[in-house]
Amino acid sequence: MKIKVTSGDITAIKAGAIIVNTFEDKKAPEGELARIDRLLDGSISRMMKGEIKGKLSEITMIHTLGKLPAQRVVVTGLGKEKELTQERVRRAMGETLHYLKNKGVGTLASLNHGAGAAKINPGAAAQAVTEGALLGSYSFREHLTKKNKDGEIKELAIVTADPSELAVLKKSLRRGRILAEATNLARDMVNEPANYMTPVHMADIAARLANDYQLELTVLEKAQIRKLGMGCLLGVNQGSVQPPKFIVLNYYGRKSNKIDIALVGKGITFDSGGISIKPSEGMGEMKGDMAGGASVLAAIGAIAQLKPRVNVVAMVPATENMPDASAIKPGDVLTAMNGKTIEIISTDAEGRLILADALCYANKLKVKRIIDVATLTGACYIALGDVTTGAFGNNQELIDRLLSAAAEAGEYTWQMPMYQEYKEQNMSGIADLKNAGGRYGGAITAAQFLAEFVGQTPWVHMDIAGTSMTDKEHGYQSKGATGVPVRTLVNLALSLA
Repeated sequence: MKIKVTSGDITAIKAGAIIVNTFEDKKAPEGELARIDRLLDGSISRMMKGEIKGKLSEITMIHTLGKLPAQRVVVTGLGKEKELTQERVRRAMGETLHYLKNKGVGTLASLNHGAGAAKINPGAAAQAVTEGALLGSYSFREHLTKKNKDGEIKELAIVTADPSELAVLKKSLRRGRILAEATNLARDMVNEPANYMTPVHMADIAARLANDYQLELTVLEKAQIRKLGMGCLLGVNQGSVQPPKFIVLNYYGRKSNKIDIALVGKGITFDSGGISIKPSEGMGEMKGDMAGGASVLAAIGAIAQLKPRVNVVAMVPATENMPDASAIKPGDVLTAMNGKTIEIISTDAEGRLILADALCYANKLKVKRIIDVATLTGACYIALGDVTTGAFGNNQELIDRLLSAAAEAGEYTWQMPMYQEYKEQNMSGIADLKNAGGRYGGAITAAQFLAEFVGQTPWVHMDIAGTSMTDKEHGYQSKGATGVPVRTLVNLALSLA
C-alpha cells in the first residue's frame, strides 16, 4: 500500500472512503467531523446519540450517497481524549484498516488522527497513523493460489489542512513506513512454512538486506562454525539434514569499528524438540521458533535505512532441531565456544544452546552491549501470557533504556527478576552447567543460563515466546506472527545514537 501526505480539504477528496475520528467523551461532532456531518445532513449527529460512542477502535461506516466525492465516511473511535497516546492511534488505525481491507475501497484518505490532542504533535501522529495502517493492512497470502486483488487497499493519503506541516509529516511518514515494513518482513519470515524458511533461506534474506542497504554480511558455514568451537550450535544441528548457518550483518553508522550494540536472535527454523520430542498437537507452530532471528535481521535493515550514528551487528545462529539417529541425546555433554561444558537434560531446551555460542561470539567482538531475542521458554508464556515480553538482564541502565524503547513502540515489556539463587538450578554434577533447570522459574533459569556466556558485557535477554504470535486479529495485529520486538530494537538503536 502506498502512503502519502497531502494538504487540503478532506471532504473534497475522491476516494473509496475517508477516515475521520471522534472521542468517547464527545456528545456531538466537532471540527472536521462537524463539517462532514453538515454535508451528510446531520447523520453523524443522530448516530452519536446512540450508535457512535467514540470508544477506542469502534468503527462506523456511513455511505455518502453522492453527498461527498468519497463513497464512504468511516468514523473511528479514539477513546477518551485525555487518555490518547501514539499507541492508541496505532491501534485504532490498525483496527480500521482490518475492517476496510476486504470492503473493496481501493483508496483511502485519513485525517492525521490525534494531532494536537493529548500533547501529540503532528509528526508523532503521522508516524502512528502510518504504522497502524501498514501493520493493520498486513496479511500473509504467499501460498494462496487465489489472489485477493479486489480487497486490496492500494493507497492512503494522510490529509492536513496546514501546508506548513507537510515537511514534518513526510519525514514522520518515512520513519513510520520503515518501522512497519521491517515489522512486516519479520512477520513474513515467521509465517513462512519451515520447508521454505530454512537456515539457507534466512541467510538468503540477510544477503538481500545487505545488498539493499549496504550492510556487511558474513555467513559462517559448518566447517567455520566447527573451527570456532561452537559445539552447542553443531550439537543442536546434528539431527538435521539442513546445514547450520551463523549469520552476521554489520551496520556502521559512525567512523569506528567498535560495535555499540549486538542484536542476537534465536534462529531455530523448526523445533521438533529433538529426541525429547514435542507432542504432535501444535507442533506446526514451531516453524516460528526463529522469530528472534527474524526480528534482529528486520531491525538492522530498518536501522540501515534510518542511518543513526551508531554501529550495530545482528547475529543469527540458524538451524533446525530434529530427532535424527545422529541427534544429541539427553545425558550428552556439549562444549560451548568459550569452553564451558553443558549436560543435556532436554534436547527441547535447544534455543539457549545455540544462543550460548552466539553470545560468546558477540563477546569475542568486544561489543559494548548485547540484546538477545528468543522464543525461549513456555514458562515465560505462562507467566506473562501473549501480551507482554519478559526482559532479563545484568545492567539496569540498559534494561531501562530498552523498556523505554518498548514503551515508545507500544510493545509491552516487563522486567523479570535475576536473583542469584536461581543459578543453582542450572548446576550439573558432570559438567559446568545443565541446559534445563527444572519446572519452576523456568524463564529465569533459562536467562541465568544465557548470563553465563555474556560475562560482564551489559546485556538484556528478551523472551518473546508468548508475544511472537497471536491467534486472533486485534488492533494492528493480524493472526499469526506479530513482528515483536522489531520496532523496540530499532528505537533502542536510535536512542543510543
